[in-house]
Amino acid sequence: MNYAVALPDQAVFEAWRDAARCAISHRIAPERIDWTDGGLFKAAPLPDAPDPHEIRVSKQFLSLARSVVWHKSPERFALLYQALWRLDRGDGAPLSPADALGRRLQLMAKAVGRDIHKMHAFVRFRELPAEGPRRSFAAWFEPEHNTLEPGSAFFAGRFADMDWLIATPRLTARFRAGRLSFAPGGAKPDLPDDASQALWATYFANIFNPARIKLDAMRSEMPKKYWKNLPETRLIPAMLADAEARVERMRAAGASIPRPGAGPVSTRYRNAMPQAVEPPATLDQARQAALQCRRCKLCEAATQTVWGEGAADAAVMIVGEQPGDHEDLTGRPFAGPAGQLLRGMIADAGLDGAQIWLTNAVKHFKFAPRGKRRLHRNPARDEIRHCRWWLGLELAFVRPRVTLALGASAAFALTDDDRPMHRRRGTVETGLHGGPVLISWHPAHILRLPDPDRRNHARLQLAEDLARLVSLAEEGRQR
Repeated sequence: MNYAVALPDQAVFEAWRDAARCAISHRIAPERIDWTDGGLFKAAPLPDAPDPHEIRVSKQFLSLARSVVWHKSPERFALLYQALWRLDRGDGAPLSPADALGRRLQLMAKAVGRDIHKMHAFVRFRELPAEGPRRSFAAWFEPEHNTLEPGSAFFAGRFADMDWLIATPRLTARFRAGRLSFAPGGAKPDLPDDASQALWATYFANIFNPARIKLDAMRSEMPKKYWKNLPETRLIPAMLADAEARVERMRAAGASIPRPGAGPVSTRYRNAMPQAVEPPATLDQARQAALQCRRCKLCEAATQTVWGEGAADAAVMIVGEQPGDHEDLTGRPFAGPAGQLLRGMIADAGLDGAQIWLTNAVKHFKFAPRGKRRLHRNPARDEIRHCRWWLGLELAFVRPRVTLALGASAAFALTDDDRPMHRRRGTVETGLHGGPVLISWHPAHILRLPDPDRRNHARLQLAEDLARLVSLAEEGRQR
């Protein structure tokens, strides 16, 4: 018997996964399934329920499938099922680049990734009349693959305080009052010009440097198929035609005498944008390099990197989770309500705050926008691992005798152990850097506890751990 599968236009990965799981449980061979629902002769739908046979696949396969399902090729679902079939039978390495099937799937995944990147770069919104306090925008885009749905999450995070629409020939994404939804696509809508287009064109024309133009590189990064929907590209032919003449005018003009006051302004600019030293040789060089960190996506929304502060030779280092809203705006660790509680408790414990190094496991603020507020979100394990590079530099240069980990994220960053906090609070473990790590509650956790008795108990436990920190540091000095 042959089978036909009809998959939806939205949430397609979940639909394909459920269908593939059912088909593989019944051991239905790939050649017996039409994933395009094209109406094979005597084709039947898949069985209603799976058989007991199950297959467990790797994260690599799931990650690959989550990308390939958005490719425009009608064969994408069949190719993924072929790989699943071979994995179930131990038939070679269907995910390897050395395998013809694996190579094809990886090329498809890369094409989808590039298409999503191009959408993030080349969508151009135009402002529309809006009712109410939220501004409204719309854009037209023509992706090569079916990438509007996976690519829209970026815009939902970046423009959460606005209403917007992205229309494509196949699908339309709508973001209204913080909710993302999808509807069928259609023809290009008639979008009005707005003042921001003229401003963007002026900016684009003024940053154009004819002496540095490389046409092949420009077309590689900005393929011509996207030009018709980019307002700035209307200026490119005229700018290219005048490029050689502009270069000659620049050479003829030569160097000019700086205007009075330009020196101090230039100095301030250079100080504000320090050049990173690789690898950093000092704690200050590590701080300057961290200011330009692009190791994960958290830097895109945060205001600034929040580096540690305190004594460069501190005997005690205290590590929190990540900067909060106050820290992100001030650039200092533990500057908000939780930091005020901690600093007060440090003084009560008899610790000299000036002789402590205060820092966080993650150096950028992770948040979810809610109107004008920015609500804290816990960093993911991968984000903590990416930022562990900077924490490791702080540990290497400061060389504390003992480190206090406040909360689960800090404990994981220092030990790579994610066991629950209630089993570990008050214990001393060996960190990845080889030194002792005392584990305790984060003051923000204490402030969030709704029950007063639990809150007071947790605060007493943190006070006990801070007092123990003094003795641990003294023990380290005597060794």
